[in-house]
Amino acid sequence: MKKTKLVLILSFTLFTLFLAEFTGFFSSGIVKEKSLPPEVYFCPNNCLTPLVRLINSANDSIDCAFYTLDSKEIIDALKNQKSKLRLILDKHSEELKDFDAIKNYGTRQLMHDKFCVIDNKIVITGSFNPTERSKKDYNDVVIIHSNYLAENYEDEFNELFDGQFGSGSKVKYPLIYLNGKKLENYFCPEDSCSEHVMDVLNSADRGIYFMTFVFTHPGIADTLIKKKGIDIKGILERSMKNKWSQYERLKKSGINIKLDGSKHFMHEKVFIVDNKTVITGSFNPTRSADLRNDENLLIIHDEAVAKQYLGQFERVWKLAS
Repeated sequence: MKKTKLVLILSFTLFTLFLAEFTGFFSSGIVKEKSLPPEVYFCPNNCLTPLVRLINSANDSIDCAFYTLDSKEIIDALKNQKSKLRLILDKHSEELKDFDAIKNYGTRQLMHDKFCVIDNKIVITGSFNPTERSKKDYNDVVIIHSNYLAENYEDEFNELFDGQFGSGSKVKYPLIYLNGKKLENYFCPEDSCSEHVMDVLNSADRGIYFMTFVFTHPGIADTLIKKKGIDIKGILERSMKNKWSQYERLKKSGINIKLDGSKHFMHEKVFIVDNKTVITGSFNPTRSADLRNDENLLIIHDEAVAKQYLGQFERVWKLAS
């Protein structure tokens, strides 16, 4: 009898501990999921093909938020799937007579997102605007199969679709463990994107490589300058070197920084940390991106993904000056 009572007590205790951990795990916004590994593609080589493929493969829904859209291939694919499509564009996108797109006409902020959610389970994002120009420039596309991540992006999409630009609710699942690899997801301005970028940069102990279209955020620059004892290299778009740019400040601090010297436009928004973590999405390191614009940010803690981004960095670095 005593033994049975002891077993019951132990069982109840273990169940209580499990329930507490389980409840804390999910209430904190951390979830686990198994799925296909992330897919990564780069322009000017191959950004359009995977996006067209996934649009064509959609069975139920296609929700896309693009800063601008004029790619014939993407437009044709979306027209073929028009009955499944909801589309959001910024005011800077040209009018598209074939679509009933929701547009952001805000005067102080941009709808700068570049993402699609396919069938509520696949997220496509990165720096790539589906335009004729972007497919010729340095850009990235990352495809992630995740129900939880898709739910995050669907929530953001629905806010925008309802006309809620430049604000919104905090992300539901900021931390997702996909196939055992940590994935972080945030949206600007509601999730304070720059703080999460600086947290990851502050954690670096080996090296930081970055490729950005524009870099004006003083706090992110401060973080890099404080970490300059490790290997730091950066590439900025040459045409965006102006009085607001952090280029000169970073260079004077001793950071090895170059301007893109190729015929292609540097449009990436990427940090690679310790060869194992990648920060990507639509977020340029600027105050406008952090405080005003609608942006999305992914932090992918995955060495296999980081290796692919390092390949892109090394290709561009050789041509930069």
